[in-house]
Amino acid sequence: MTDIARLAGVSIASVSRALNGSPEVSEATRARIVELARSLNYAVNASARSLRQGHTNTVAVLAPLMAEGGQALTDPFLWELIGGIAEALTARGYRMLLSRVPTDSLAVAEAVESGVAMGLILTGQWLAHDHLNELVLQGIPLAVWGAERERQLYCTVGTDNRLGGELATGHLLARGARHIAYVGNVSTPELGQRHQGYVQAHTAAGLSPNPQLHISETFNVAVIEESMRLLLASGLPLDGVVASSDAAALTILRVLQSAGRRVPQDVALVGYDDIPVSGWVSPALTTVRQPWRDAGRALVQALDAQLAGNAAPPVVLPTALVVRESA
Repeated sequence: MTDIARLAGVSIASVSRALNGSPEVSEATRARIVELARSLNYAVNASARSLRQGHTNTVAVLAPLMAEGGQALTDPFLWELIGGIAEALTARGYRMLLSRVPTDSLAVAEAVESGVAMGLILTGQWLAHDHLNELVLQGIPLAVWGAERERQLYCTVGTDNRLGGELATGHLLARGARHIAYVGNVSTPELGQRHQGYVQAHTAAGLSPNPQLHISETFNVAVIEESMRLLLASGLPLDGVVASSDAAALTILRVLQSAGRRVPQDVALVGYDDIPVSGWVSPALTTVRQPWRDAGRALVQALDAQLAGNAAPPVVLPTALVVRESA
């Protein structure tokens, strides 16, 4: 700015006013300053300007920094969700700050407390329930992708996971499958609800799922592969699999095919999420769709409501079974 002021023959304050659109600067002076700024590759630091002015239009989108075997930043559904959030933020004129934070830390509040961001969007319920409630009590505007829970103070946006699990399992049962495995760690709210739907579908059919057909892993590909191979080698009857994510389902598809099991003739397979690649593989994956664009819009709308001083109740988005070739 000092260089621009010297070249334009004006004060540094005039340069600042011109670049910020102040009416105190004439159009001729503004045009000259803007042209000089372009020639020097100068750009206003929007974050610094927001801090000086006491406000920001940045939203921090937080993804988990997990131990090995947890959800990676490259997880396909996570990126679809982040893409939906980015589209919604851009449409409302907001900037997005994507950051990874430890799953057991209250450091998530630092972005708002420091003035860098005006609110938070969490890509999952990896932070403890009581920690999320504590953030609300601290006055931190936030929206969380995930399942509604009892006694929550924060706003969640998610899908009907119980229904999704029931749709996936009911579809396999209707095809005649009777020995259906479930792949997913049920200790998390969302996947626990999907497992409840899996159990409910069995109960509605007068059946009880075999607990030996449960693989308690969601993200670790190596663990899913090894567990599936051991299950196939055990000799236990298996004619269907409900996976808690498409990424897990695609891993299982590869293991089944390498073991000579035909999909869906020998083992029918249903995934969860409906990421784009699920329709590209062979056989194309039957899956439960989660509307990631709607999710992004709903998360941003929930944050908007809080920033305006209004309540943001939990949002449950519709989900649907997408029938393709694997089941």
